[in-house]
Amino acid sequence: MVRMRTPGAAVAEIKKSDPDTSVSEYFIRRLACDGKIPCIMAGRKRLINYDSLLEYLSSVHNDPEPELIEYGKIRPIKE
Repeated sequence: MVRMRTPGAAVAEIKKSDPDTSVSEYFIRRLACDGKIPCIMAGRKRLINYDSLLEYLSSVHNDPEPELIEYGKIRPIKE
C-alpha cells in the first residue's frame, strides 16, 4: 500500500522516529517542486509518496554547484 502524505505530515512522521532531524516541511516541499521526489496534486494539496521520500533521503546526492554568473562581461548564449 502506498503511503501518501502532505509535506507537513511527512515531517511529523520523520520527527517521530528522529526528534533531532533537520528535515523541514519547506525542504520536502522544495524537493517535490523540483521534481526530485514524485508528488501529485489533490486539489490544492501536494501529496508525496512517503516511501520515495525516505528512499531519497537515505541515498547520496551530489547535486552540481550552480554556475557563477559574471556580471559586466559578455557571456555566451547556451544552446
